[in-house]
Amino acid sequence: MHVPVLLDEVLEYLQPKEGQNFIDCTIGGGGHSFKILSCTKPNGKVLGIDLSPEAIEKIDNQRRTLNLRERIILSNDNFANLEEIVELNSFSPVHGILLDLGLSSDLIENSGRGFSFMRDEILDMRFNPESGKLTAQEIVNQYSEKTLREIFWRYGEERYSPRIALEIVKNRKRNKIQTSAQLSELIKNALGFRFHIKILARIFQSLRIVVNQELENLQQVLTSSIDILSPSGRIVVLSYHTLEDRIVKRFFKEEDSFKILTKKPITPTSEEIKKNPRSRSAKLRVAEKI
Repeated sequence: MHVPVLLDEVLEYLQPKEGQNFIDCTIGGGGHSFKILSCTKPNGKVLGIDLSPEAIEKIDNQRRTLNLRERIILSNDNFANLEEIVELNSFSPVHGILLDLGLSSDLIENSGRGFSFMRDEILDMRFNPESGKLTAQEIVNQYSEKTLREIFWRYGEERYSPRIALEIVKNRKRNKIQTSAQLSELIKNALGFRFHIKILARIFQSLRIVVNQELENLQQVLTSSIDILSPSGRIVVLSYHTLEDRIVKRFFKEEDSFKILTKKPITPTSEEIKKNPRSRSAKLRVAEKI
C-alpha cells in the first residue's frame, strides 16, 4: 500500500478547496492526489504526471474503479515538459503544484531495472525505458575513470569516488558490469574495511540522477511553474537529498514571483518515520505565487 509522505503538511499548505485544480508532477502511487481530490469534490481536478508507465497504468486502473476518470487527467511524460503537458490538456486554472521527488516503492521493488543495491537486476535505472536512451550499465562500462569520479562526487557527494571509479575501470576490462549485484560487490571489494552501506546508496543515487537528468528536469519544472500557477497558487516540493533541496531553496529565494512560506524546511515527525522509514530524509518547502 502506498504511503504518501508528509500528507497532512502537504494538504495544509496546498489548501485544496471545492472545485480547485491541482497538478501532481510525480503522481506515483497516487496517495497525495486522491486525498486532494477528496477535498476538491465534486468538480475539482488533478493533472497527474509520471515518467513511469507502470505508475500511470496503475493510477488509470484506480481511477476507473473509483469512477474518477473525469477528475484525474493522466500524462505519461517528463515533468520537465510541464508547459506542453498543461497546454495539451487545456488544464487551467492551476491552484497548486506538488512535486514529490522521492523514488516510488513500486519502481524500486517491481520494475526490475536495477534501482536498488538490495536486488540483483540489470543495471538500467531509466524511469521510462522508452523515453530514455542512456542506461546505468552504459555509464559504468563506457565512461572514463575521470568522468565516473566526477559523477560519484557531484551527484553522490561520495568521498571515496576516486577509489570506486578506479575499481570499476579495472574490473570492466575483465568482465562487463551488467547487474546491480555486480556493481555492489565491486564497491565492497574496492573499499574493504572502509565500506558502509550508505556508500552504495550514494553511488546508486548518482547513477540514477545522471541517467534521468533529474536535477536539470527539476530546475526546468520549477521555472515552468511561474507561468502556470494562478496568482496566490502554491508550489509544494518534497525533496530527499541535499542536491535537490539546494536547487529548490535557491530557486524560491531568487525568484521574485514567489513568496516563501517555509522559512525552514518541514520534516517528518519521529512517529511518521517509524511508520514509513522511507520518509526520514524528506524536506518540504513551499512558496506562493505573488
